Amino acid sequence: MNADVVIVGAGPAGLFAARELVVHGFSGSILIIDEGPDVEERKCPERFTKICARCKPCLMVSGVGGAGIFSSGLLNLHPQIGGDLGEWLDPEQQWRIVEYVDSAFVEFGAPTRLYVPDPIKSAELSRKAAAVGMRFIPIKQRHIGTENSIRVIANFRDFLKNRGVHFLLKTRVESFNKGFVVLKDGKRIECRYVILAPGRSGADWLARECKRLGIQTRFEPIDVGVRVEVPSVILDPVVEVSVDPKFHIYTKTYRDFVRTFCVNHRGFVVREVYNNYVGVNGHTFESVKSENSNFAFLVRVALTEPVENTLAYGDAIAKQAATIGGGKPILQTLGDLRRGRRSTWGRIRMGLVRPTLTDVTPGDIGMALPHRIVIDIIEGLESLDNVIPGVASDSTLLYAPEIKFSALRVEVDKYMEPSIENIFVAGDGAGLSRGIVVAAATGVLAARGILRKEGLIN
Repeated sequence: MNADVVIVGAGPAGLFAARELVVHGFSGSILIIDEGPDVEERKCPERFTKICARCKPCLMVSGVGGAGIFSSGLLNLHPQIGGDLGEWLDPEQQWRIVEYVDSAFVEFGAPTRLYVPDPIKSAELSRKAAAVGMRFIPIKQRHIGTENSIRVIANFRDFLKNRGVHFLLKTRVESFNKGFVVLKDGKRIECRYVILAPGRSGADWLARECKRLGIQTRFEPIDVGVRVEVPSVILDPVVEVSVDPKFHIYTKTYRDFVRTFCVNHRGFVVREVYNNYVGVNGHTFESVKSENSNFAFLVRVALTEPVENTLAYGDAIAKQAATIGGGKPILQTLGDLRRGRRSTWGRIRMGLVRPTLTDVTPGDIGMALPHRIVIDIIEGLESLDNVIPGVASDSTLLYAPEIKFSALRVEVDKYMEPSIENIFVAGDGAGLSRGIVVAAATGVLAARGILRKEGLIN
């Protein structure tokens, strides 16, 4: 099977690239290849609270819809959240493409409700944050919901199939070059254009291939931290302002950058399984609620020469945490972390918060994460407590590790084309984004690069 365009990866970047081609009248053949299964096959056979404990790693991070299909499905409608579209577009173009991506999700069945921060309440929350040296970022958001994501992506896939896009699933691409890709079984697929959007699970593969071909890349910072779980009543006043509130903090001792990410109000903490470690994440469902809320609390880690490999550093932290946790995530109360002692189930049960994830090892996060990151987490939560009272109580639960790897960044022009002509890259796996909306936008830009070459757009 040959094709005019081969897209590697069926996550948001790959799907939106294909959509952009067909809606602009590209008449050539389009083939999407992904090592994971189709969207319906990615349904977890267990209850939602076990979704990351029992499923195979490939099911969780690969397949139609990408890794984000098991997230809370929150679309952050801002060009600088989840990446920075300002690197390639002017301000008006940035907002236009964000709205364009959002409208497509609604077209495929995302809820029409849009969460828009109240300007008066946002101003008050911003004032409280600024008073303690923090920044609150109010943004518009759309919440798809974890249980709705499969339906939305299935509609998206059907739209593409009805317009002649072919899918080759459960198939791994071994290598690529200008004009072709080679599958793991040795089969070669000829094409005129390649769009590489393998997602985070394919980041290492893409980095190796870029090195082999001499495509310029650079290391990006990673985010290392914990998932915080508190009673939902603590976050009620803040979530009324923003469904996924974004706070940016610089810590007292080291002046490191710490941020809140992926708030799941009345949601669940879940395991996130990768090939060589088990981490944590959070889900929010429209139909099922817990008495808790959770969010990621992440420290930005950047390295400079002579040691610049943030991917290797993050991998080492993850493996150490896996060792300390006996192959399970580590659970500790903030009070125990402050006191430098390991948590036990007895002390956890004495607290106010009942964990929504129990397939964990009570332990000492201070033995798993670097000392500097532990200090950043403690100081950051204590600063956040000034704006969200109760978030830094002794009974607050911390799950580790939560690590957001940023892939090796591929150097591209504004149409996502690196140094080899007719090869394009997009999404998280290329280090160009850190979330659904910006990943989708880079897929759109890559497709527009092809459309320009074909004379279909200016």
